[in-house]
Amino acid sequence: MGLEFSLNQCNRLGGILAIALYLLTIGVFMARLASRPGLEHWLGLVMIILIIPLAYLLVSAFYLDRPGIYFLWIGLMILYLLVELLLDYILELPFRTVRWQAIAYVTLFFGATGGMLGVASLAGRGWSVTAVVIFLIMAALAFIQRAITGM
Repeated sequence: MGLEFSLNQCNRLGGILAIALYLLTIGVFMARLASRPGLEHWLGLVMIILIIPLAYLLVSAFYLDRPGIYFLWIGLMILYLLVELLLDYILELPFRTVRWQAIAYVTLFFGATGGMLGVASLAGRGWSVTAVVIFLIMAALAFIQRAITGM
């Protein structure tokens, strides 16, 4: 009675995680715009907890013989969340104020969230279209909130 990995279930879980990550990120950006750092903090923690189901998808990928790009998509998202955990929650560094650090962070952010579009696409057309629309909203908000708040 060990872990069982169903391709359809893992694909659906990937779609759910992609959309959940996008919606949580939108929530973080909206909390910043509303000057609600407490809400931003808790939404960020919920995002970080999603490392657990992402790790499940990573492990399942070995059993489901996923292509190499799938490992990159999931791995980048896990890496991004670990960097977020380290910089924002453990070390509490003001890295967004240093230009080169902010650029590296944003590059990792968009690489990770962009890769999740590939993960969502495996769940089917409906998941893919939904993920793309929410991703575009999230991306627009990323730049809007950066311009307004500087974060």
